[in-house]
Amino acid sequence: MEREARRQHPAGGRHQLGAVVEHRRGQAERLGEPEIAAAGLGVQQLLAAGVPTTQAVVVSIADTGKLVNFDPVVDLVLQPSGAADRVALQTIVSKLRIPRVGDQVLLIADPDRPGGYLYAGDGVAP
Repeated sequence: MEREARRQHPAGGRHQLGAVVEHRRGQAERLGEPEIAAAGLGVQQLLAAGVPTTQAVVVSIADTGKLVNFDPVVDLVLQPSGAADRVALQTIVSKLRIPRVGDQVLLIADPDRPGGYLYAGDGVAP
């Protein structure tokens, strides 16, 4: 029965989640966006490991016209709390949770770029 439920819902189990993330990563790489591809996988792993997040406010958002698994790739400008400098990112956002100007979102330190950040969503579980 468990096997049947997983077949009906591709993200129904831990092993399927890895496959979904890997599929999204491959699609992003085919679009020529290796940074986006790496970020999607890295954020999930970092959050699961309990790496602390930083709150930020969305200053601006712009659509790039690209999609990865029907989720939009956007350019975000964010103001991290307690920081003087703004952060510009290009990232995949869920089409169900597209941030708006003024929204609070979460950032996580990018281990591959000291001083850089990765978009970690709005902190609300789907």
